[in-house]
Amino acid sequence: MRLGFDFVGFAKAQALDEEARRLEEWLNRGYNGKMSYMANHFDLRTDPTKLVPGAKTVIVLMHNYFPKEEQADPSAPKLARYAFGEDYHHVLKDKLKSLLQFIRENIGEVDGRCFVDSAPVMEREWAKRAGLGWTGKNTLLIRPGAGSYFFLAELILDLELAPDQSPMHDHCGTCRRCIEACPTEAISPTGYLLDASKCISYLTIELREEIPAEFHGNMQGWAFGCDICQEVCPWNRFAKPNSEPAFEPHPDLLAMKKSDWVEMTEEVFQKIFKKSAVKRTKFEGLKRNIQALKL
Repeated sequence: MRLGFDFVGFAKAQALDEEARRLEEWLNRGYNGKMSYMANHFDLRTDPTKLVPGAKTVIVLMHNYFPKEEQADPSAPKLARYAFGEDYHHVLKDKLKSLLQFIRENIGEVDGRCFVDSAPVMEREWAKRAGLGWTGKNTLLIRPGAGSYFFLAELILDLELAPDQSPMHDHCGTCRRCIEACPTEAISPTGYLLDASKCISYLTIELREEIPAEFHGNMQGWAFGCDICQEVCPWNRFAKPNSEPAFEPHPDLLAMKKSDWVEMTEEVFQKIFKKSAVKRTKFEGLKRNIQALKL
């Protein structure tokens, strides 16, 4: 695709009744932790026609973010790969706006909105409905022959387009690698269910207070996000480096040694993560995370 997206799928815009029941049960179990916003706008989250009045189609796009290189020092605090480059929210939102403009120029007046993980949209459910992959036991969307290192983005439009194939068959089989590899046991023993309040990504990004002592020293070096359940997934042997210049890491990032992270000043933080999603946790939050690793 000209805009750099790797895959696209189409789904009919309609209420997600079954998914709504599962979301309600997940919230009732308290698996959202301190993410109280997950319970907000429940009707909008489960029905795109309420989010975008008159909506007829959900266009789902996948954009690869797998990096060309990894962090050089294996003992250094680790970042989830999605955070190596510029903040994907901004990069993909600009691409979506360009796509929406292209649609309007070639079809006529189309009402719709762009979404990149910034509004109540159940993006993995829509990607599954659009035939782009299946929900793995680690609850991430997995695409055969490509893996799971992808951002998801959506256009919800009042334009009627033919929906894609029915949801893809689950190819996880009897594999339990993600379940067994998760150091905080955030994934249910049977898979397909995540207690986000135990997830390292939640602990290092979403949680604003102190990380509970029970997790200190049990985060396997992850200072922002976590890729463990993706690293062990057999389907990610198909992952290929992305070709998006905006996702190239800051020149100094991958070479940072363990001591560079531990001794990082706010000035260095602002320099290296100026355009990164890591800024979300702020300097104090990143230092908190690094201290919890018990390096």
